[in-house]
Amino acid sequence: MKNILVIQGGGRAKGNTAQLIDSFVAGAKEAGHSVEVISLIKNEVKGCLGCNACRYGKACVQKDAFHDMIPKIKNADCIVFASPLYFWTVSARIKAFIERFYCIAEEDSNPPLGRYETYPIKDCALLMTSADHFFWTFEQAVSYYQFALVNYIGFKDKGMLLAGGCGDTNGKPQIDKTDYLEKAYMFGKHLYS
Repeated sequence: MKNILVIQGGGRAKGNTAQLIDSFVAGAKEAGHSVEVISLIKNEVKGCLGCNACRYGKACVQKDAFHDMIPKIKNADCIVFASPLYFWTVSARIKAFIERFYCIAEEDSNPPLGRYETYPIKDCALLMTSADHFFWTFEQAVSYYQFALVNYIGFKDKGMLLAGGCGDTNGKPQIDKTDYLEKAYMFGKHLYS
């Protein structure tokens, strides 16, 4: 079975994204996988400073929760990025978490696809929620996920669940009035089928 690390990039404690994660985790656990959820609200990860002090085996100079996450990242078979839609893309917390992968890159004299270095190869998936449900609602978030994680870092995409129309941003979560919780459960259950 697989080790799955879910990175919760924001939202309310019992909000739409948290509920989507819970359903995904239930399905993945039923399939026999080991799953850990890390909240970036409870575990602060600052964005990359671009100082290059961390290059190739050196620790990042920033003292935050990312240091403790590195062994979990390296041990994971799949990293699931979960975020509410903020200003048409992933949350700043998820973006900061992804930027910090810079410090776990390894030197590569001939990196693939024009990359500057090599990253640990992982499977990845995307879970997102939003109030809006237009045909273009998730376009920018999906583009960032594809370009940054799949094309550049080199992760292997296991799929996306984009849950639009989950209620007004000022009101109570309404994901339970949709079929997305069942879809998340099935996504988790069949991630490696």
